[in-house]
Order: sequence, then C-alpha cells, then structure tokens
Amino acid sequence: MAKQDDFSENDKSKEGTNDDDNFGLPDLDYKPLESSEEKKDNSGNQEESHSDEHDSSDERYHYQPEPEPKSKAPVVIAIIIGLVVLVAGYLIYQYVIVPQSEKSKKEAIARQEADKLKREEAARIAKEKEEAERLRLEQERLNATPPAPAEGTIEILSGRTSRYYVVISSAIDVDLSMDYAKKLSKDGTAIKIIPPFGKSQFHRLTIGDFDTFADAQANADNLKAKYGNAVWVIKY
Repeated sequence: MAKQDDFSENDKSKEGTNDDDNFGLPDLDYKPLESSEEKKDNSGNQEESHSDEHDSSDERYHYQPEPEPKSKAPVVIAIIIGLVVLVAGYLIYQYVIVPQSEKSKKEAIARQEADKLKREEAARIAKEKEEAERLRLEQERLNATPPAPAEGTIEILSGRTSRYYVVISSAIDVDLSMDYAKKLSKDGTAIKIIPPFGKSQFHRLTIGDFDTFADAQANADNLKAKYGNAVWVIKY
C-alpha cells in the first residue's frame, strides 16, 4: 500500500510540474522540423506527382490561345505617308518644276529671238556697207577722168613683107592719108601705111598684119562694125 501511495504521489507531483510548465494551457502536439534532405525528397516526390498529373492532363487537353487581331495602324500610317508623298510630289512638280521648265523655255525662245535679231542686224549692216562701198566706187569712177590712151604709132612701109594687112582706108593724096592716120593714132591705134606699088596710085591705111589670110579676114570682119564695110585684106 505504501508503494502505491508513493506512485500516486509521484504522478501527482509530475502532473503538478506539468501544469506549472504549461501555465494552465492545453497540451499541444508538435512534430520535429524536417531536415533539408527530407524536404528535398518530399519536394521531389511532390514534383513527380505534379508532373505526372500535368502529363496526364496535357494528354487529355491542349490549350491553344486565340490569335490576337492584327493592328491596322501600320497600314493606315503607310497610306497616309504615301498620300503625303504624292501630294508633296504634285505640289513640287506643279509649283517648282513646271514654272522652271516654262521659264527655261521662255529664256530659250528669248535667246533665239535675240540671236536672230543680231544676225539680221549684222546682215543689214554688212549689206549697207557693201552698198556704200559700191556707191563710193561708182562715184569715184564717174568723177575720175579717164586716162588718155597712149598715142599710136604711124609707120610707112618701105618694102614688101609678104604679110596680110587689114586696109580701112585708101587715098591718092598722101597728106589726107597722113591726117587720118594721126587722128586714129591719138586713140592709141597703131597705123601702117602701104605706099603705092604696082599700077595702084593709092596710099593704103592698115590696122594690124597677120601671117595668114584667114586671120586677117577674121580681124577685118570684126572691124567692119567700127570702120564700115569698106574694110578689106591685102597682101604686101
């Protein structure tokens, strides 16, 4: 009996100490903290279990996201830029290129007209100078005194020469023949007088002498217009 009482007393003392340590609070169940290796093992097991679950779920269902609608802003911006470029090009062409082209055409036409006027003016001046020079020469010619012709020679043949002479006049009086010869010589004509020979008593006035009758006759025909039809040919 004494042992049982001691045991009961010991239990009571233990319970009393426990009550003192807990401060009258209820007892709590606690578990010791797991080590890092245990945590890794547990997390690995959990990941494997989750991966298995995901694999099975992926096999059952594949999620495909709906395509997002494309934005039309780049197209609109490109159209606006294109319109701006077209408008700018039209304005540049209309107000810069076209006026410059028209200006260049007008300047080219003006230069052509100026060159044409210069050529016409130069041609007019040259023509006026040429006309003035012609008038000057004509006036000088009119005002100038013609030079006196060199006086022709008078020769009285003394013997026969066997040449053909063109006779323009004949006279019995030697003085008459000499007067006519002097008159012709003043104009520069060379005169040769054939004295009477044979049965003829005439002094013959001749102009020119030739080797053949044909040459003399041709010259005589030319002189008929000036000295009349009485011109004839004689061999002396």
